[in-house]
Amino acid sequence: MKRKSLKALAVALAMTTVFSMGSANVFAEETTEAAASDEDQAAADEVAALIDAIYVQTRTDDTDAQCEAAKAAWDALTDEQKELVEGENADPDYFGRDTGDASLDDARNQDDIGENEILVVSFGTSFNDSRVEDIKAIEDAIAEAYPDWSVRRAFTAQIIINHVQSRDGEAIDNVEQALERAVANGVKNLVIQPTHLMHGAEYDELVETVEEYADQFASVTVAEPLLGEVGDDATVINEDKAAVAEAVVAAAVESSAYDTLEAAAEDGTAIVLMGHGTSHTAKVSYSQMQTQMEELGYENVFIGTVEGEPEETACEAVIEAVYAAGYTKVILRPLMVVAGDHANNDMAGEDEDSWLSMFNASGYFESVETQIEGMGRIEAVQELYVAHTAAAIESLGLDESADTDDAEDATETAALADGVYTVDFDTDSSMFHVNEALDGKATLTVENGEMTVHVTLVSQSIVNLYYGLAADAETEGAVLLEPTIDTVTYSDGTTEEVYGFDIPVPALDEEYDVALIGTKGVWYDHKVSVSNPVAAE
Repeated sequence: MKRKSLKALAVALAMTTVFSMGSANVFAEETTEAAASDEDQAAADEVAALIDAIYVQTRTDDTDAQCEAAKAAWDALTDEQKELVEGENADPDYFGRDTGDASLDDARNQDDIGENEILVVSFGTSFNDSRVEDIKAIEDAIAEAYPDWSVRRAFTAQIIINHVQSRDGEAIDNVEQALERAVANGVKNLVIQPTHLMHGAEYDELVETVEEYADQFASVTVAEPLLGEVGDDATVINEDKAAVAEAVVAAAVESSAYDTLEAAAEDGTAIVLMGHGTSHTAKVSYSQMQTQMEELGYENVFIGTVEGEPEETACEAVIEAVYAAGYTKVILRPLMVVAGDHANNDMAGEDEDSWLSMFNASGYFESVETQIEGMGRIEAVQELYVAHTAAAIESLGLDESADTDDAEDATETAALADGVYTVDFDTDSSMFHVNEALDGKATLTVENGEMTVHVTLVSQSIVNLYYGLAADAETEGAVLLEPTIDTVTYSDGTTEEVYGFDIPVPALDEEYDVALIGTKGVWYDHKVSVSNPVAAE
């Protein structure tokens, strides 16, 4: 018995030893993994701190080195460590998100500027595709219109400049750098063209900065932002707002499954345009854009803002407005020059507080779609910026003009025989023009040497015209031109009743004054011309 007990004890001791050794190995492995995890997090935290250090709005002498250090530290991380990066503003997407090919962009920070410069100033975006399609597209349009001027770029957001520089190695000037570059290059005449939406805080800060450098140029001016002058209240609209409204809605329809805005409305679809919003007094511009949509008859278009200022533009308020109007489908699209962080995240992101998520969570709608497209890529918007640049250059008295295909020949036009002709009708307005169904063509009637052109417009928004200036149209006894009801047939076979007008023509190939008034009772001056008569068959 004693021998058996000793044998049993030995076996037990051996098993205990094996178990203890196994536990020790497991403990050692866990300790090693914990140490490795701590090291991974420490490395990730270092990168997060470096990113937070360049996520600032002030450039210093250390900024370039800090940008380089942050990217080098990120590149040294493993894929697992990159996922651990988390700081006040840092996350794995800062360096890791694919936003397109930065090599397709042009920072426009070259020297050898010459005496005349157009500096295009944008807030900026770190989304490479949008920077190319929206901001660069505007710059390219201005450069094409003014080949004798040097077009350069500046961003107002140093945070974005640092992001692009550290991630992609592309150096973009801030406003001060761009102005210093202009001074160093001996620029005499400087035109600043902001791509900002309105006369908000960013625009005001830009003007203040430019004023500090004004005495270093022979002439300098800041052009209008996209929506033009603000006005006092929500009822004030202007031609710029009308042009933008028409352009962005047309682009939204083109990118949708519908042929027309009316077809979208008939199918129960609303288009919601999401702007940024601001606490600045210029926030009334968003309310004015809603008024402009109503003025154009765009009843299924709603204006919202990320910031919810004005308050009726907050996401919750817009959801209720769309639902109350009876629409069951929604298309979300940015009312922003670029399709950057706000469009991709605040509007179309996966987080529960994105507009896409909130519209879906409301349970009101059968479908919610997003269009991630900035306004800068829309040709009509580019043309509006070119027009603002033209006005700014003209204000300098330099007698410069854009290189456009519409330049008039300085030749006399022979008198036409009596009869009916097809002609080109050109205007300086994107709101007052020939209906798209007629390809820019109008009908000219010549009788006893007197010429009258009949123009079929795009809607019934213009209620009267006046042959002359707006100031004279408001005088007692002024003879206003009354509209006709014209029916147009579009390419898809649909028809629409719009207004047409018979307008006197003093001469061919020469601009003359025509004033218009809409349903809001405000007169606007325009320049029109009639050219290229072809006898009607």
